[in-house]
Amino acid sequence: MSKRDYYEVLGLEKGASKEEIKKAYRKLARKYHPDVNKDTDAPDKFKEAKEAYEVLSNDQKRAQYDQFGHAGPQQQGFGGGGFGGEDFGDIFDMFFGGGRRRDPNAPRQGNDLQYTMVLGFEEAIFGKETDISIPKEEDCETCHGSGAKPGTKPETCQHCNGTGQLNVEQNTPFGRVVNKRVCHHCNGTGQEIKEKCPTCHGQGRVKKQKKIHIKIPAGIDDGQQIRVPGKGEAGVNGGPSGDLYVVVQVKRHEFYQREGDHIFCEMPITYTQAALGDEIEVPTVHGKVKLKVPSGTQTGKTFRLKGKGAPNVRGYGHGDQHVKIRVITPTNLTERQKELLREFNELSGNEPMDENEGSFFDRVKRAFKGE
Repeated sequence: MSKRDYYEVLGLEKGASKEEIKKAYRKLARKYHPDVNKDTDAPDKFKEAKEAYEVLSNDQKRAQYDQFGHAGPQQQGFGGGGFGGEDFGDIFDMFFGGGRRRDPNAPRQGNDLQYTMVLGFEEAIFGKETDISIPKEEDCETCHGSGAKPGTKPETCQHCNGTGQLNVEQNTPFGRVVNKRVCHHCNGTGQEIKEKCPTCHGQGRVKKQKKIHIKIPAGIDDGQQIRVPGKGEAGVNGGPSGDLYVVVQVKRHEFYQREGDHIFCEMPITYTQAALGDEIEVPTVHGKVKLKVPSGTQTGKTFRLKGKGAPNVRGYGHGDQHVKIRVITPTNLTERQKELLREFNELSGNEPMDENEGSFFDRVKRAFKGE
């Protein structure tokens, strides 16, 4: 298969400047680099762009290519200069912001921590303040984070000269490639510890149980989290501490259900109350309230108690409580009651019965008691 023209590969005219060649290559490299593009043809396109750049960025190779094309005297990859005089580390840094040349001893922020807190239903509604204990890493007090035995100090790594990186050379069809790797002698820190601290064993950090005061805002819901700035792991090389994220899990309530800031419940009423109407007491998380049930109320009818739901966690008022009516069929009737119901049945027609309401009533009673 014949090769495409190098200028065509980079999308350039034959008289393009070096800056235009470099700019076009950077654009294609970002697009097709195998680390960022998982398409099956990306490696081939990246290799093609690399080869075109290697030739056109070198004055001598470009002149040969312009005169002879791909049939020139150095057609096999145009010799081994390696990316126009730049090693692979330079190219990678050029594409992706130079992240691999970060100073290993520069201050770095500590890791964030996560803690899961289980709350009761009403604890989440009204909020609370409490202390929690979490394991976290902190600078060793014996060596003050250096990792070295008191009276000594870390020394510059002799293998990487304090850079934290080693150059690894490889010969490829495109020339000599110099790749950068983390120095395994100092683990990228650029420093070696000859005499390790007896407390932290050279790590510079120790695990401790730390007590932290947490304020849970009223209205927090299941799955939401609280950010506590600066309470994560200690920073490295004097960097700031990370943050602590407290993730909330709310226990289910046997009577109330919550959706956002609204609370839902079911209230049982008797057959007589439903038929004639009544004023009933309804438990809410804010206390008992009166609810007028009009005559002829059917099972499934829902009433709204405005402002009796959960407080909005951001302070935007309260939700509502929605009360769904459930008409209960009487059980364990006396003969007189049965006689009256038969008479009523003859006058008004048949009504369905439900004889298994004991546990439902129990849940309602406990809600009244605030259990």
